Amino acid sequence: MLGLEVGAPAGPFVPVRVNADLTLDFDDRGPAGAAHFGFLVDDAELDRLLAVLAARPDVPYGSGPEHGWDRRVNRVAGGRGVYVGDPDGHSYEFFTAVPD
Repeated sequence: MLGLEVGAPAGPFVPVRVNADLTLDFDDRGPAGAAHFGFLVDDAELDRLLAVLAARPDVPYGSGPEHGWDRRVNRVAGGRGVYVGDPDGHSYEFFTAVPD
C-alpha cells in the first residue's frame, strides 16, 4: 500500500526498505503477537495512501482505536492521521504531525 520496495530474502528475513535510514525485516517462522507501528508521513504520501485505501474495501482503516474502523481520518496536533489494520492483528498508524 505504501509502494515500498521488498528486498531479496536474507536468511529467514525479508527486508522492506522504508527510507534511507530504516528497513523493516519480516520473519514469519513463528507466531508473533499483534503490534502497532507508527509512521510520520507528509501530506502527499497520506493522500496517496488514502486513495489506495478508498479503493480497497477489504482493508480496515479508521480515525483511531476509540472509533473502530470508521474509514475516516483524524485531526491531531494540527495534522491528519489514519490507522490501518492487517489480517494478523497488527495496526499501522500514519500521521502528518507529531501527536502531543
